[in-house]
Amino acid sequence: MTDTDDTDHVYLHGFSRTEQARLLKQARLAESTIFTTIDYSGARRLLEVGSGVGAQTEILLRRFPDLHVTCVDLSEPQLAAAREHLGGKPWLGGRYELKQADATDLPFEPRSFDAAFLCWVLEHVPSPARVLNEVRRVLNPGSPVYITEVMNSSFFLDPYSPNVWRYWMAFNDFQHEHGGDPFVGAKLGNLLLAGGYRDVSTEVKTFYFDNREPARRKVMIAFWEELLLSAADNLLEAGAVTPDIVDAMRREMHQVQNDPNAVFFYSFLQARATVF
Repeated sequence: MTDTDDTDHVYLHGFSRTEQARLLKQARLAESTIFTTIDYSGARRLLEVGSGVGAQTEILLRRFPDLHVTCVDLSEPQLAAAREHLGGKPWLGGRYELKQADATDLPFEPRSFDAAFLCWVLEHVPSPARVLNEVRRVLNPGSPVYITEVMNSSFFLDPYSPNVWRYWMAFNDFQHEHGGDPFVGAKLGNLLLAGGYRDVSTEVKTFYFDNREPARRKVMIAFWEELLLSAADNLLEAGAVTPDIVDAMRREMHQVQNDPNAVFFYSFLQARATVF
């Protein structure tokens, strides 16, 4: 998900076909947690910012059959993947539009939409406040906005895996050093208040798997390894990690995945606000 034009900005995960497939898998795994309290039942014209490969778009259209979704993303490779993904589902035809655009300079008139959705987007942009100001500009008064974002300091894995932690810190440092914010979830309330939104509320959502759900735990840990590896090329090129750390991280993730007493924990934030 890339959505602002900044020459110093590097998208941590890249745009490979493997990464695009990972985003589709991520959306499926997280759907039941992300969408528990999202309600667009009164909306008709929704703006999705940083829509990437259309993974969340498909979920939005399925869950809210009255919606038309306008998707914006800066990356043409992501938009091409979205065209392929959504185009393979003819029952969604006519209900979405894909546009290449900078989220800090949206090509829409004021009051063009009556809802907005952002998911795993603000972590990647140099100026979340500018994005939120633009989103507010193009929404009708009374429009609901839902934003789901990372809080990477919440990650916990047991048994203790030192190379996973070394890699994870390098992962977050790289994102921060290149204009992103791996902890932006905790800041959503302040960002929305400062941006002129009203009725701001936040909710902590959690992936927490132990011996009570061993099958789901195994799936999530395997997926988390994919998430970590999606940044490996950029981290190696920057000298943020060594090949030995990457290899050791993978071994530790496999060990934890197969440990009968493993624990996986990760929390993120979802904010809701209204435009007035």
